[in-house]
Amino acid sequence: MINKCLYLILIFISFASAAQASKEEQIISLTLDNFHQAAAEANAKVYLNLLADDAIFLGTDASERWSKKQFSDFVLPYFNLGKGWLYEVKARNVSLLESNSVAFFDEILENKNYGRCRGSGVLIKTSQGWKISQYTLSIMVPNEVAKEVVEQIKSYGRP
Repeated sequence: MINKCLYLILIFISFASAAQASKEEQIISLTLDNFHQAAAEANAKVYLNLLADDAIFLGTDASERWSKKQFSDFVLPYFNLGKGWLYEVKARNVSLLESNSVAFFDEILENKNYGRCRGSGVLIKTSQGWKISQYTLSIMVPNEVAKEVVEQIKSYGRP
């Protein structure tokens, strides 16, 4: 009898934990959706507030490793002119660590200028909600043209 009760308790805990993880994954996905929407609307306040204070943004160029302040300095001149950018989410994966306070993600994005891109990164759960701790934007290069692209990069003079 005790074994049955223990078994049922473990099943309940397992379902409750899975439900909590699913809820957190939905909140994380909404956070990322809000991040992209704020960029499209050039809403600096919302956009930058979704970044953790010590966030790092990695852009598509090798030189683009920005602290939150550096990234803010890059973003604000565009947003202040009402110029944002739209990255439409095509697919997203979110994975929570066991603590449910750290998550990592990857997403496939579509952008008018850059085509298909990948966003990936890490979010942390704070007292103000989920915040992006690191975001990496990369241009996806099909394997069939990768050698050609690498040669172009080499001839440009950057690794």
